Amino acid sequence: MTDNASHAVDMPAFVDHSHLTVIDLPMVSSFYQKVMGLSVLDGSASGETLGVGERPLLTLTTGSNAARAPRNAPGLFHTAFLVPNRRELGRWLAHAAHNNVALTGASDHLVSEAIYLDDPEGNGIEIYRDRDRAEWTYVPDGTVKMATHRLELQALYDEAPKDGWTGQENGTVIGHIHLQVSDISEADAFFRDVLGLDVMARYPGASFFATGKYHHHVAANVWNSRGQPKRADGMTGLSDYTIRFNDAAKLEAATKKLDELAIPTTHSGGTVSLVDPWGIGLRLSA
Repeated sequence: MTDNASHAVDMPAFVDHSHLTVIDLPMVSSFYQKVMGLSVLDGSASGETLGVGERPLLTLTTGSNAARAPRNAPGLFHTAFLVPNRRELGRWLAHAAHNNVALTGASDHLVSEAIYLDDPEGNGIEIYRDRDRAEWTYVPDGTVKMATHRLELQALYDEAPKDGWTGQENGTVIGHIHLQVSDISEADAFFRDVLGLDVMARYPGASFFATGKYHHHVAANVWNSRGQPKRADGMTGLSDYTIRFNDAAKLEAATKKLDELAIPTTHSGGTVSLVDPWGIGLRLSA
């Protein structure tokens, strides 16, 4: 939790953790340490958990059956790391520029400023900062106004301190996760009707879901993956992710709905584990 009642992780439910299957564990782990500024919190021969401060954010695992997922397979579009403020976003940008890190895009989304890149195995990454909620525009139906405008990277870089970046600032979290799915109406049914998230925005071929009127904790699109079959075992990319509930009643309601629909779940120590309609693992915990 943070001291900001409007922060992504202080909402009734939020994304807490992402777990990727990779082929080259040392290479990918090194990237998340050196480029993204995460620290190894726990490790074994087959996997590592990385995070910021004491907060685990990303687990990387590998195995003998790990096989590169096709670009159009359901799974990860990007894991989005939310930094505490614009200064920290600029500091990361300066670090990336000084180390010739290739970017794939940069956007002003009205609610946030975001920079995009890929890890060495093609897993999408967003690093972003939120604008203050007082600057967000909500429309009468309860959704929030978002757009994709050009982000002025030069201005962000020019404003940033250039004083020896040593990693992400404490308070960096996973702000949201963006998924590739096969069907948007199926995504609406799952995230809204089963898990109890609100639809906060829609783009052509994408829906954005959240709790607490955040702009989105989970997004789902069909831009590459429309109509594609479920993920196969051993595919690289998103193995599973965790939605943590600050509101126990919301977790109870989601669990009840999963049971009503006979969606198979396993329960362990307060965590409910399942596989979503696209073959992506999902953990729900309080």
